[in-house]
Amino acid sequence: MQTVSEPARILEYEPGDLTCVVEAGLRLTELREALSERGQRFSLDPPGDPTLGECLLDDVSGPLRHRFGTMRDLVIGVTVVLPDGTRASSGGKVVKNVAGYDLGKLFCGSAGRLGRVERLALRLHPLPAAARTLVTGADWPRLHSSQLVPSAVDLAGGRMVVLFEGSERAVEAQARALGGEPADPWEELRELQARLPGRVRWDGGDAPLVRPGPKVAYVEEAQETSWSALAERIGEALSREAPCSPS
Repeated sequence: MQTVSEPARILEYEPGDLTCVVEAGLRLTELREALSERGQRFSLDPPGDPTLGECLLDDVSGPLRHRFGTMRDLVIGVTVVLPDGTRASSGGKVVKNVAGYDLGKLFCGSAGRLGRVERLALRLHPLPAAARTLVTGADWPRLHSSQLVPSAVDLAGGRMVVLFEGSERAVEAQARALGGEPADPWEELRELQARLPGRVRWDGGDAPLVRPGPKVAYVEEAQETSWSALAERIGEALSREAPCSPS
């Protein structure tokens, strides 16, 4: 008899605290839909429609990384299952804490080497009242030295794409100060990101796609993934130290 798995769920949602706890198999589109009903969002916008667990293990992000960071910045608690079956948690909104380790940061980008993710506690943000995207020449140094506060900045094809979010008044003032042509190429840029297999630290040189704020460049050549032996030792220590949580 074939077992049908239940869909992943939002386990807790506190709109007043701007937090929620979700099962790792929940997809971004499902989370966005639920949060938008309360005027909130999870400020991560990678290509495709990954699960929240995949977002953490593969360390994926999108244009909003410029202002809101990656999963390392947006996960405030996590429950994981280690290779030996031990269930461990750390951070806020969790079943049991394991002192001394930030499991969310440890598991970010681990690609499953340390175990699997069961649930995540996430930091949320209000949906902006207004948003505007402008395309200008690729003059990142001028924008970087200005007082403007964009939510996203991408460099691609000799142009700079800038997103401003906030109140109507603030967005209008910042858009006027920057100048440029209105556009909405973010889906195109996410598709470009998905086609580029390599991700490297940007050194100021040319690349098909650059997020200059966090200094990330997406390139044609796939990069060999390095892995810290320290992370492996921490994973082993967790397996020895963490008590199994009650089911």
